[in-house]
Order: sequence, then C-alpha cells, then structure tokens
Amino acid sequence: MVVPPASGGSSTTTTLTNPPSASASFQVNLTGDVPNNGGYPTYAAHIPFSARRAPPLDMATVEQRGHSMAVRETNKRIRPHGLQDAPTFRPTEDEFRDPMDYIKKIAPEGRKYGICKIIPPDSWKPGFAIDTEKFHFRTRRQELNSVEGGTRTNLNYLDQLAKFHKQHGMNLNRFPSVDKKPLDLYKLKKAVETRGGFEKVCKLKKWAEIGRDLGYSGKIMSSLSTSLKNSYQKWLHPYEEYLRVAKPGVQQQLEFEYGGPLTPPSLQSPMKRSNSHQTTPLGSRDDSPAIRASAALNASLQQPEEGAERPPLPEPQQPPASSGFTAVNTGGFTPVNLTPASFQAVNTPNPLPSRDKSNSISAQTSQPSVECFNPKRLAEAQNPTINGTPLGNGHAVNPLKRTISHDSLNGALGKESAVSGESVDENGRRSKRLKKAPTVVGSHMSLLRPTTPRAPIQRYNANGKAGEVCDTCGKTDDKPAIFVCGGCENSYHWYCLDPAVEIPANQDWHCPRCLVGTNEFGFEEGGIYSLKQFQEKARSFKDSYFGPKMPFDPVLNSKRPVTEDDVEREFWRLVESITETVEVEYGADIHSTTHGSGFPTIEKNPLDPYSMDPWNLNVLPLHPESLFRHIKSDVSGMTVPWLYVGMCFSTFCWHNEDHYSYSVNYQHFGSTKTWYGIPGDAAERFEEAMKEAVPELFATQPDLLFQLVTLLPPDQLKKAGTPVYALDQRAGQFVITFPQAYHAGFNHGFNFNEAVNFAPHDWEPFGEAGVERLQAFRKQPCFSHDEMLMTAANRDTTIKTAKWLGPALQRIRQREMQQRADLLIRHKEFVDHHCKIDEPEVESNFDCELGFEIDEKDVPENDYQCTYCKAYSYLSRFRCNTTFKVMCLLHAGLYDCCDAADDHRLTSSTHTLIYRYSNSALDAITQKVADRSRMPEAWQEKLDKILEDEPKPSLKVLRSLVSEGERIPYDLPGLPDLKEFVNKCNAWVDEATNYITRKQQNRRKNDRVWRKSTSAKAAEQEERDKELRKIENVHKLLAAAEELSFDCPEITVLTERAEVIASFQRDARAALKKPGVRSTQEFEDMVELGSGFHVDIPEVEELSQVVQQMKWNDKARELRGQFQTLEDVAELISRAAEIGIPEHSELLLYYKDQQAQGEVWEAKAKELISVESVHYQQLEALSTQAGSLPVSRQTLAAVDAILAKQREAHRQIQDMYDRCRNAEFRNRPRYKAVRDVLDGLSELNSKPTGTIDLEKEIKRHEDWMRRGKKLFGKANAPLHILQVHMNYVAEHNRFCFDLQDKPRMPVEPASREHTPADSQEIEPAREVFCMCRQPEAGLMIECELCHEWYHGKCLKIARGKVKEDDKYTCPICDWRVKIPRDAARPKLEDLQDWQAEIPTLPFQPEEEDTLEEIVSTGQAFRDFMQPYTNPMMVTAEEVTTQRFYLRKIEGAEILLSHETNFFRQELHKWVPVAPTPPPILETSLSTRKPRPTKQQKEMTRLGITNPEDLPQHLRTKQHTFAKQRKSSDAASGKGHHPLQPAPRRGRGRSDTPGSASTGSGRDPHTHTHRLPTAMNATHAESSYTPYYSSSHGNNHHPGSPAFASGPYYQNHHSHSSHSSRLDSPGFPPRSPIGRSAPSLDPSLFSPTNNHFPSPLSAGHSHGQNHMLSPQHNPYSTASQSARDMDHVFAEFTTDPTDDLGPRNEAAEAAEASEEHRRHEDDFKEFLHD
Repeated sequence: MVVPPASGGSSTTTTLTNPPSASASFQVNLTGDVPNNGGYPTYAAHIPFSARRAPPLDMATVEQRGHSMAVRETNKRIRPHGLQDAPTFRPTEDEFRDPMDYIKKIAPEGRKYGICKIIPPDSWKPGFAIDTEKFHFRTRRQELNSVEGGTRTNLNYLDQLAKFHKQHGMNLNRFPSVDKKPLDLYKLKKAVETRGGFEKVCKLKKWAEIGRDLGYSGKIMSSLSTSLKNSYQKWLHPYEEYLRVAKPGVQQQLEFEYGGPLTPPSLQSPMKRSNSHQTTPLGSRDDSPAIRASAALNASLQQPEEGAERPPLPEPQQPPASSGFTAVNTGGFTPVNLTPASFQAVNTPNPLPSRDKSNSISAQTSQPSVECFNPKRLAEAQNPTINGTPLGNGHAVNPLKRTISHDSLNGALGKESAVSGESVDENGRRSKRLKKAPTVVGSHMSLLRPTTPRAPIQRYNANGKAGEVCDTCGKTDDKPAIFVCGGCENSYHWYCLDPAVEIPANQDWHCPRCLVGTNEFGFEEGGIYSLKQFQEKARSFKDSYFGPKMPFDPVLNSKRPVTEDDVEREFWRLVESITETVEVEYGADIHSTTHGSGFPTIEKNPLDPYSMDPWNLNVLPLHPESLFRHIKSDVSGMTVPWLYVGMCFSTFCWHNEDHYSYSVNYQHFGSTKTWYGIPGDAAERFEEAMKEAVPELFATQPDLLFQLVTLLPPDQLKKAGTPVYALDQRAGQFVITFPQAYHAGFNHGFNFNEAVNFAPHDWEPFGEAGVERLQAFRKQPCFSHDEMLMTAANRDTTIKTAKWLGPALQRIRQREMQQRADLLIRHKEFVDHHCKIDEPEVESNFDCELGFEIDEKDVPENDYQCTYCKAYSYLSRFRCNTTFKVMCLLHAGLYDCCDAADDHRLTSSTHTLIYRYSNSALDAITQKVADRSRMPEAWQEKLDKILEDEPKPSLKVLRSLVSEGERIPYDLPGLPDLKEFVNKCNAWVDEATNYITRKQQNRRKNDRVWRKSTSAKAAEQEERDKELRKIENVHKLLAAAEELSFDCPEITVLTERAEVIASFQRDARAALKKPGVRSTQEFEDMVELGSGFHVDIPEVEELSQVVQQMKWNDKARELRGQFQTLEDVAELISRAAEIGIPEHSELLLYYKDQQAQGEVWEAKAKELISVESVHYQQLEALSTQAGSLPVSRQTLAAVDAILAKQREAHRQIQDMYDRCRNAEFRNRPRYKAVRDVLDGLSELNSKPTGTIDLEKEIKRHEDWMRRGKKLFGKANAPLHILQVHMNYVAEHNRFCFDLQDKPRMPVEPASREHTPADSQEIEPAREVFCMCRQPEAGLMIECELCHEWYHGKCLKIARGKVKEDDKYTCPICDWRVKIPRDAARPKLEDLQDWQAEIPTLPFQPEEEDTLEEIVSTGQAFRDFMQPYTNPMMVTAEEVTTQRFYLRKIEGAEILLSHETNFFRQELHKWVPVAPTPPPILETSLSTRKPRPTKQQKEMTRLGITNPEDLPQHLRTKQHTFAKQRKSSDAASGKGHHPLQPAPRRGRGRSDTPGSASTGSGRDPHTHTHRLPTAMNATHAESSYTPYYSSSHGNNHHPGSPAFASGPYYQNHHSHSSHSSRLDSPGFPPRSPIGRSAPSLDPSLFSPTNNHFPSPLSAGHSHGQNHMLSPQHNPYSTASQSARDMDHVFAEFTTDPTDDLGPRNEAAEAAEASEEHRRHEDDFKEFLHD
C-alpha cells in the first residue's frame, strides 16, 4: 500500500496484515496522522484564519506563465483510455478584449466537447494578489479508490455483508479461495445478478461461465462450478434473501424521512402517495416489510446464555453538531481481515486518534440524527418544528447552495452556521455549498446529502449517552437489557423490540437499516495550511510516491522525470484499485470573499489595471452581457469566485454546474490540471451510464451526481456510448465549461486555481431546465430564476435583452398561468363558488374564505421558498398562517404544513395565496418585453409595406423610417440598404438644390476664392466644378430621379427650372446681337439672372464679358487725373487684358504711358537709396516728382524716411556741435547724450554734415576719460567702467576718510565679547575695524602688536589657512607685509589735476560729481590731518594715533603719499619692527596679477617668448578695416577729412611719463608700491635710491613734500648716490605744503630713540616669527615660479605710457577687437570684487 510521506499535514497509512488469501487483501487507511508544522507557527483551533501568519510562498518556486519552470504546451499526446483532446483557443489581443464576444464566437465549437481551453495573449499577465503570509485554508481528505463508484459500491457491499454474517455468528475474516485465488464476492454477486439470480444460474448451469468472467482459468472443471456455487450459497445467498425482504422497508423509511419519494416523479419509487400517508404511514402497518425483515433477523440470532453479562459498550465521544444525514458506519470502515480469529464490523465505534491541534480538527464519530425505523414512534414526528421553522433531518434546513464545503468562514472548528441554519457569510453573501459536512470517521468521507430534507425523529436519548435510554420506550431502567446498534448507535431494550430479541454478550447487533445500508458518505475535513506548507506537503508527497517508481535514464544519468502521462495513468490505476488506498488532500471551494481573490480587486488594488479587466474573475460574472448581473445579491461560488489549491492526485468528481451555467477556471500558477468533459447534449447518456454502472448508489441516493464525490473511468463511459474529451490546463490558462456539460479532473501537483460562473444570453433556457431539475430532486437552487428574469425586465430595457428575455418571460408566464389555473381548479373542486381569485381587481364580498393577496414587496428568499421541493416560488406562493410554512403552487395543499386536512388547507382562512403580480400585470410585463423584442420585426414590416404599396415612395417617409430605425438600438437587416438608398436620394436632392435654392452671393464668394487660389488642388477643384455646372447636368439629374424612382418636391422644382433656363438662353442670344442698344445695368441684370441658375450657360459668359468691358471703361475715365500707385495702374492694365479691351483703346494707351514713367522713377529711387553715399538733393527732386506719377508706396515711403532721418540727424548733430562750443560749461551737452546721437547714425548709410567735427570732440572727451582710467589702473577696461569704479572709490573713501571715526583703544569684535550678566542688554554702537573701517564681517584676524582686528577678506586670507595659534602682524605695524589691492590708487594731486581739465572738455562728463566727491573727501581729510603730520609736534605717545590714521589712509582708494610716508617713517622710528626703514611711496598699484591673453597662455604652454614663433593658426589675426563711407561733404564736393582724435591740450605734470610709471619697461598691472627706483617695493631688503643726486644736496623738488629732506632720506641717499635722478609729481597749489617751502631742519623731527620696547630687542624678531617666515607665512611673497610668470606676462602687457601718445581710430578699433572679450571678463570680475 502507498504511504504518503510524513510531512506537514500528511497522513500515515496502516497496512493490515494477514489477508484472507495470498492473492488478495484489503488495505485501508484507518487513521490520519497529525500535520507536522515543521517550524511553522502553531495556532489554537479557535484562532481565525485571518489572524494566522506563515512564511510567504516563494513565487519563484512555482510554475507560472512565461517563467522558466512553466510546462510548455505540447502536441497532442496519446492519453489513457484513448481520449481525444478538447479544443484549445489562442485569441489575439483584439479578440481577447471582450470575454463575452470571444466566448460567443468559440461557443459553437466548444459545446461539441463540453469544455475548452483558452490561452491568453502573451501581454496579458495579471499579478497574484493574495498575501501568501496570511492565506490559510482547510483541505478535504480524499481516498482515491473511494471516489470511484464501482469500487465504493464494492467496499460498501462487503462491509454490509460482513456485518450481516457477524450478526449471524459467522466471521467473514477472509475471502473464500477459488482455484487458489481470492474470490471477489461483489463481482460474483453482480455476475449472478446479471444472469437472472441464483436459482436461474443453477438451473441453467452458468457457474463455469461466471468463473471465466471472474478471471479464473478457462478450463471446464466441476470443482470451479461447485466452489463458486458453494461460496455464493454460503456467503451471498442468505444476505441477498435478507435484502429482498428488508430493503423495501428501509427504502420506505428513507422516503418518509426525506418527506417524499427519493426519486423524481419520472423515476419509480416504492413509496406511493395516499391519503392515509398524512396520518398513518405505510411503514406503521404490522405487515410492513421492515417488520418481517426484523423478525426474520432476530429469530436467527442465538439467545445468550443465562447469567452471561454483556461487556460494557465503549462510550462514544460526543461529536460536534452537524447537518445532514449521519453515516451508519460511524466507527469507520474496517477491513474484514483485521484479525485472523474474529470478524469485526466496519462500524465498530472505536474512536480515532486525535489529530494535531495545530490543524484544529479531531476525528470524532458523528452523532446519528435518525433512529432505526420504529413504527411505534413514527407518528410522533409528523410535523415537528423548532421556533416555527420547518425542520429536515433533525435540524433546521440549511439553505446553502451546494452540499459540500471544506471549512467555516472564520476558520475555526465548530463555528459553522449549521446550528442556526444560516448560510450567509461575513459579507452578507450566500454560499452555494455547505461550509461543513458531517464526516464518516475512518474513511475520511462526508455525508453527501446534508440538505436533503428528512422528517426528524424525536430521540429520548438525544442528550444522553448511547445505552442509557431505550429509544423505544424512553425508559432508563434495566440498563443491562439495553443494547446499542453497532452502526447507528440507537439504544433498545431487547424485549422492546418487535419481536423481542436478546443478543449474546460477545456479538454486535445491527439494525436492519445498518445492514441494508444507505451509501451515504463524503469527504472528511483535512488540515489547515498556508500555501507554503501545502506546497511542501505536495512536493514531498509527489517525490516520495514517484521516486521509487521511476526507471533510471542513462541519458540523463538519473531517474527519468515524471511526465504528465505517468501521473494520469497512475491516477486512474489508483482510482480503480480496490486493494491500494492513497489519501491526498485538496483545498477546494475556498471562499474568495473571506480568503481573498488571486486577481487584484478594485477594493484592495484600485490602481492595478487588472482589477477592472473584463477577464478578471471578480468582474466577469457581472459583465454587461452576463445575466448574473440581474441577481440582486452575491452568490458565493457563482458570482463570487472560489479558490482551489491542489496537490498531486487531488480530484474533483463528475458534476455539472449549478443551474447548468457556464463556468470559467483560471490557473494562477502551479502544476498541470487535467480536465475531462462531456458535451451538454450527452448529459442524459452520461447519467444513464452512471446509473447502469452503480445502480446500488442511485437506489438510495438518486441525487448522487449533485454530490461531487463519484468518479467513473472514461473508458466505461465510452463503452456506454458517452463521448469523453480531455485537456491539460497549465499556469496562466483558462478553461471554459459549457451549460449542462459534465466535467471532472485531477491535479498533477501543487497548483492554485480560481473559478466562477457566468451566464451569457444563450444560457437562459439551460438555466430554466437546471432549476426544474433541482426542483425534481428537491434541491435548493442558488437563486431565483424567475426573480432574475423579472429584475432584468424592470432594469434592462434594451432590445438585445428583450430578444432573449421575451421568450423566457413567455414561458414562465405560461407555466405560472397553468399552475394558477390548476390550483384554482383544486381550490374549487371542494366547494364550487364565486372566488375572489378570479377577479382580484374587483372589490366585493366573495364566498371564498381562502386568504388572497397581491404583494409586490421584496421579501427574503426563505419567505417564498417551498418547504417541500425547496424551489423559489417568486411569482406566487401558498403560505400556512399557522406554521408559516410556504409551498409552491405545485405542492400547495398536497403536503403537510399543519394539522389541517387537505380540503381545509385550500379553502380556509388559515392559509393565504399570495401573488406577486396579478394575471393582468404579468401579462402586461410580458407583453411589454415582447413588444420591445418585436421592434426590429415591426420596423421591417413597415418598410416592406411602404415598398409594396407605393411604386415611387416619398423621400420624406423613407427618411422618417431611417430615423426610426436608427433610434432602435438593434441590428436591423434592412436598415443598411434603406440608408444607402436614402443617401442616394439625399445626394440627388443636394445636387439638385445647387441649381434651385443656393444664393448667388455664395456662388460669387466661392468664385473669388477659386480665383485667388493658385494651388494645383484648387485648379483641379475648379475643373470639377465646371463639369458640375454644365447645363447638361440638369437633364441628367432629371433622368437619375426617374431611374431611382422616388418622389420629392425638388424633382418638380428642377423640372420647372430647366424650362426657365431654355427661355433665358433665347433672350440672351438676342441681346448679344445688338449690345449697344441696352445699358450696362440691363446687361448686369441679365447676367445676374443667368448666374442664379447655377449652371454654366454659354450666353451668360458672353454677357458677363460685355458687362466687364463696359465697367472698365467707366472706371478708367473716373480715375484719369487722380493719383494712382504703380500697382493700381498695373492692375488696371492687367484687368483690361483679361476682359479683352482692345489695344488701340485711348484709355489703355494713356495708362500704359503712365506705367512706363512710374517704372523709370522707381528704378532711379531704388538706385539712390542703395548707394553708400546718398545724394540727398536727387532724393529731394524725386520726392517732388512723385506727386505727378504713379509710383510705389513702399519706395516713396523709403525715400521720405531717408530724407526725414537725414534732416533729423543733421539737426541733432548741428545742435550738439554748437552747444559743445558754448562758453558756458553748464550749457554744453552731456557726454552720454552725444554718444547716443552718434550711435544712432549707424542706421544711416551716410553721415550728415558736421559728424566728423562732432566725432573729433567725442574723441577729445574720451581721451580725458582714458587718462582717468589710467589713474585708477583700468587702462584696458571699457570706458563705462570708469564711472562704476569711481562710484566704488567714492563709497569706500566715505568710510576711510570719515572724520567722525576717532582713534580708540583696541576693542574685541562683538562676536568675541562676553554676554553681559544683565538681562536688559543695551545695544552697543557698532564698532568698525580693519583698514576698510567697516563693522565685523566674516573671518576676523587680530594683529599681535597693535591688537587691531582685520577682515580676512580685506587681507585676502582664506579661513582654511588660518590656525588657532597663528600670530599675525598687520601691514600698519610692519611695512613689509603687503596690502592686497584690487586696483591702483591714484594720488590726490593727480586727481586734482585731472579734475582741473573738466572745464576744457567739450561735453559735461558723467563722472564729474563722483570725481568732485572723491577729491573733496580726500582734500578734507588731508586738511584734517595737517596737525598730525607736523614733525615738530609728534611724540612717542602718539604712536597709537599714528597707527590709527595710517590704517585709515591705507584703507582709502586714493593715495595720500605725503601722509602715508610720514606715518610710516614715524612708526618705524618709534616702534621699529622691520630692520630697515620703509621706502618712500610715490605710487600705489594693484597687487593682482594681470590676466594673460589666450596667445600668452599658448606661448607659456609651448615654452616660447616670441609671438612670431607661434604656429600660424595660433597667431593673432590681422584686423582689416573697411573703407569709411563718404560723408555728405564728400558727396557735395567738399574735401573729406579722415577721422582723427581731438587735439590734445596742455597737460599737467601728471601727464609726463614719469608721473605714471617709474620706467618704460614697467608692467602697469604689477600690483606693488612704487619706489623712486625701478625696483618693486616689496618686503625684500633692497637698497634705497634717494630722491636727489649728491650734487643737489638737500634741495628738494618744488613739488615734493617738505619731509623729503629728512635725515632718513639722507641716510638712504648715502648708500646709492650713483642712481639717476627721477622727477616726483608735485602737489597742486592746494597741497598742504607750499611748493617753494625751504627744507626742514632735521632737528625738528622727534628723536630716533624712544621708550617703546622694540620687538627685535625683546627677542621677538621677525626671524623667529613663524607667521612671517617664508616657510610658514601664508601671506609672504609669491613663489619664484609665479614671479617668473609675472615677468613673462609683463612683456605682453601694454605700458601705460604707450596710451598717452596720439592714436588714430584704426588703432583703437584693433585694440577693441582684440580685447573685447577680456574687457567683458574684467568688468564681470570687477563687479564681483
């Protein structure tokens, strides 16, 4: 026997030893093991599924569509049983868009097979939406050989046979052996039965033939016949005789409990309806077969010995409450060969071991719900009720839709709704199957008919233990005399039985019902799993099962992989095996409402596009074309999908869908699922084949096919003439089942499927047949079919719906009317009277007492469900007012609803007949839908009548019919042809209207458009229109109307129009013969009349030409003598040519002469305008001449514009020039205004008179500006930079020359001060620091000597280069420390000289006010400083003051050389820091390095110094200058003077080369202080060259300051007396020291020794100061490489002195072209600084 592996949730199988013979054995799964969680969380039974968590399923380990693990679609393989494959469809993306349309398309082919497969397009890939960590489900346990009908019948028969012989004292512990082979007693029984029974076989001597059929040797041996006969006579014949007697009684008992016949009316039933049935059942008579069978059985039992005691019966466990029939073999199926010595009944109540609590299930025996047939108490249970609710089978009738489900909605055992009878889940949706079915313990099967209504039997020991109360007398005394049936566990006194019987102590006793058997079973609940747990179980089972069976493959060097064919053949082998039992588990019918759908849903995944995909199984049932959308509530399993989780061999048995609906099944992932299908038209053949194969099952369970628990191999069905087809479903594929098609299948391994039902329009007749079938078998439907149809009638008013709904409503109306009429006949057959049911609308007194209502209100389904047949009686119902039971009209009054008699039920007021719709209302609804469905046919009939009655139908009528047809939302076959005919007629009318009603002005407008259009398309359109406007077209239209054969008013009008056109042509020909007789207006009227016909009449064209010629002559005469442009004259001449004016016409010749003269003027004007030097006198003449000639407006405007600009420019230039020579300086124009005027001359092609003179003045003014640029070190900057820089200087000097800024002791910046203790802090005045005299900002550095704070930005010191312990000496304390400067600082004296030149300028400079501010601020500060620069008044105590003012002077942007040198010398004298005194400063230049040009960079990169050595492509391009345009003077004959700069006026001393530079080779951009010598005044210890040579002594230059003759000058002079003499710029008269002041006596200076300690003497020499050492000081001079680069760049920079000489415009233009880009960069950098 196969033993599944011991994995989580797997089962172990006990193999029973000691078989009856060596050749045969029963191997049955007795116990189910506890699922091992294997490390997964363990939950208590009451924990709901939604609260459980498990490791997620790895989707990479399952087969999915498009993944590498997916099984490929293979060609058709040879299947077991030789089955043909069902079709597979592969829709395109367009076909796949609408599921209903595509299924409708494939339905004709699919119905032939019952099932088909659809493979979606590759692009359709919905995601798996279930959370695999939370998803848990309960399984069903399936024994494969128990689901096959023949095998199950065999096992059931052997079970009952063993019980029978055990009760008769014989133990059938092994099969009898025949010919050394075990004899299959069931097959022997069937063989004898088919041959007419035991007596006939014996009489005809058929035993040898039976032996050969059973597979024994073909030899004719007398022993074979004897053995078979003896075996049958010993074991089978007594039991068959017993069945012949007892079976009718048991059948009758089942029918009574069922409440009616077990079979539909068309089938034979042993129970016949009679009047006595209502009070005295047939089974209660003494001569009943059950009594006779019981008496015969009890008489055969051996009486127990006196004194013998019965062993105590084992106390059965109390099972949970369950619904439906309870199995008779509660103890489970036990093999007959359990022990060699004794025969044990299969229903011995041995409790099974409990399963693991983690799976929340315990194998318990089921509580029986019915007792043995007892006639004494049968009458007590005729009409039991519980709280007014009708009962069936001992419990409330469960209105669920199908009979099997695997788990409760909340996942906990015992929480099902069987107690309350409710079938509504947590979401208010109905289920179509039971949530839980009672189980048959041991066989793991469930009872299959829990919803089959049973008459309840009142048990006395319902709440007690078996054996305590007698179920016959209800007494508890004499317990030793009470014994229990081993099957149903009913308890009886042995003497209470009829006849009395006493059972020996060592024997089990079974009641007749248990010995006959009811064949009730189903699947038992399995374990609770997550997807990952079940995957592991499925994989482990399949591997362990097939692993040992697979042969070795030498090619793969391993065992051959398991194929789909292997699994399919093994499945059917196990199903048909009677000796080998394999148990698997199947997660079936899992509610998606509580567990979640595999498809994304709009509630959980609103953004997922697949949540609204029409193929989504949550959307498909409610598709607009699905009839299920008219169901008012969700039906779980039909309109809400169910989920299925399978493993290898798990199966679903033969069944068709509820209500014969369509179904669709989608596999999300996993292994193959094999389907078998039977076409719907072969359903009856299939059912007959099933009944013929297992009649024993159908005898007691006619509804077997509703239970989904029975398989029959396809080969047996094929033998019976039933076609069977198969297909293999794989991941990502759909399977469609068609109406009434039976289908079954099994799984090849772990997979996950989802299924739902849907209902296209063609399903409705099948649905009605399905409901009738459910009613015949007394099965509850899933929904009311009638309610669905009526809802569709009220909700959907489309013709498409009415087409299928009309016939359906007609059928239910006929059925309803017939049932109402039949009921009315039965109602009146008791008392003939005037009944109110006949006239429900009439209110009068009727003799009828029967209650009657018409109630259209919606009520719950239970309120209109028939108590007997379970059908929904939606349109009418019969209600008992006593018990509130409801009957349909078929069963109204015929079955028990109360104690009243039949005649009383149909006539008394205790019962009410309720109609939902009256007969007339029902007729109206049906007729309304029928009329709507006939709208297409009615329209077609109307069309046919019109065409038949009228040979020329009216176009108006046809248009109305088309409009009516277009409003009908349905495909009308005749509408396209009619529309085509009407469109042709409409086209004819439109074309005819062009000749009838179109306005003339529209035609003229279109004619103008055609004339203006020059495209080829417009010309082609014109040609087509000409063809359409031919007069012949009118006659063609009339012929076409006759051919079309229709009637409309336009035909009459067009006929009349043709006659009018003919009359017009005659009149026109007469007028053209004598054109001079008639006026222009008369001809125009004739043309207007002819054009109104909208056809091209030849006479109209001739008339039109005559009219145009006459109008041209009139216009030409009118315009003669008026001003005309050249274009107007050209157009007039062109028009004359178009209309055919003769060439000799006087007017035409005149205008041609005017055109020639105008063209000459035009050419001359354009020539003068285009020359470089415009001759304005000629332009003036042309402008005057234009008044008498036709000229172009554009040319004339251009001439006038040039003349106007020339005059305005001349006026402005003359005005500017005159004003610049005004003696009053303030009356002279501003420079910017003059510059704007000259810039505006660029638009003229020539320069007006005086432009050259004004440009000379501009040049002279700009020379003054250039001198200012050089003073500030901006020689190469654009001119406008001067004003910007001077504004910056003025603003900077305001702070540095602020007279309110007084000397103070060093203070800390605000950021370094301590927070005052007082909370009310007073805002202190903002202190200023540094040389710039600005408040604290950014990085601040303190000087270690003067303790003044400086801005890091002013010192060009980066924050990252300053360390906490670094010391710094400022440039004020140590003159060797360089002060970074972005620009040169001009001397105040130079600025004063530059300012003195302003009155001589031709224009008022923009820089005047700023220069005045700079000079006045500097002079005011110099005047303020005079007391501090007196050598005789300086003492050592003023060192701090001197530092303060030197700091302000150094921070200013102009140089006060006298004060600077004085304070530097004094500070060195009193507090020397440097070893040598500071040099004398005469200039202060920028310290920034000049930006090298592109050519300089290339020379540096290439390592060359001569620009001539550069490659040709890197050299500077030579600039060429275009020849200057001739001025107006040159044009007038005057000599042209080249552009020259304005003559330079006398310059002051600052204009000398010595005042601007210390040497001709000096780079003006070298940013250092200038010394009197050519060396750079840096921190280098260089010798000092005195200002005067030794021959001059102390005589100073008149312009030098007085302190120049001091002793320190003489000391330095003594070291370099050989140096050449250099001039020093003098101070203006405003200088604080007079030009001729005598030299001061050195004794007037303060002594050189002072009381201040020298830093050098204190040991703080600069050599020891790491901040000033070249190795450590970051502020020291640049490296040698940088200095070398400075020399290289100095060679390519222009010396400032070069710019002082005369320069022409060409040189300036070249300079501007070369340095334009550099000037822009300088300007941007300047603005940034």
